[in-house]
Amino acid sequence: MERRNETVIKLAQTALMAALCYVAFTFLQIKIPMPGGDATSLHVGNAFCVLGALILGGWYGGLAGAVGMTIADLMDPVYITGAPKTFVLKLCIGLIVGLVAHRIAKINESTDRKYVLRWSLIASVAGLGFNVIADPLVGYFYKMFILGQPQQMAEVLAKWSTATTFVNAVVSTVLVGVIYNALRPVLLRSGLIRTVKTKTA
Repeated sequence: MERRNETVIKLAQTALMAALCYVAFTFLQIKIPMPGGDATSLHVGNAFCVLGALILGGWYGGLAGAVGMTIADLMDPVYITGAPKTFVLKLCIGLIVGLVAHRIAKINESTDRKYVLRWSLIASVAGLGFNVIADPLVGYFYKMFILGQPQQMAEVLAKWSTATTFVNAVVSTVLVGVIYNALRPVLLRSGLIRTVKTKTA
């Protein structure tokens, strides 16, 4: 029964993070129009995808980012065709952040604030660094081979996407570092994050 309750709580938290991803991308973005009616944008939506993975774990956090950002794409005529790509990439961001933060660093087993800060930033850089490379690259092939855009247009969008994705990654990393490490003590006290105590010999 307790396990079922935990799953329900996790799903509710995932829905909340998905909503935050949607709001951050939809209302806190600077859209940059591109040739052919396409666009790229400066936004902080990825920050909440990373934040979700740090708080909830890779799968739930990645799912929150994937669902929230995909719905945002589907609601925007400019981005609607890129929704499948968005779902996969945001899920991957969450999985990478979760892998680094929870599987490698095991931040939920630590009460050392400096250790948690360091590894939360490393995990953020890993997930968002992946996105800086993968988003323009996957977008280039997606535009050409799935959507049938001319190579020249796909190249222009990929170059602009690289620049905006890098800026987004830097801003999001700083934002996540501040928000997560400020919220973590509150989340621990409320039981929304549980520190796992390791056994000592």
